[in-house]
Amino acid sequence: MGSTAKIGLVLDCRDPDRLAAFWAGALGYQSLGSAGTYTLLMPPDGEPGLQLMLQHVPESKTTKLRMHLDFHTPDVAAEAARLRDLGARLVDETPITEHGNTWLRMEDPEGNEFCVCDGGAGGG
Repeated sequence: MGSTAKIGLVLDCRDPDRLAAFWAGALGYQSLGSAGTYTLLMPPDGEPGLQLMLQHVPESKTTKLRMHLDFHTPDVAAEAARLRDLGARLVDETPITEHGNTWLRMEDPEGNEFCVCDGGAGGG
């Protein structure tokens, strides 16, 4: 029998309100508000997807994350531009291509890494 557990992602950060604005726009999510040190983001009403919890912590990010999000899109450049407009930063100007996939490495406004990938669709 399989698990009935659902997965949520918790991202430690210094400024949950600032990151909530970025990640809600990036993912098309809505903020369900804050309680204490937490801000919860969810997909729009009834749509499937992971919940994203932003947790305030006193320390800044100091090393590379061991887990990151990938945005899959047929147009890597257009999606990267959209995310830059929301406050993301390109880590590398040149796309990386490996095993039939192309992606750009980016960071959110607090330096948390994520990638914009074509998923093998040949976008660039």
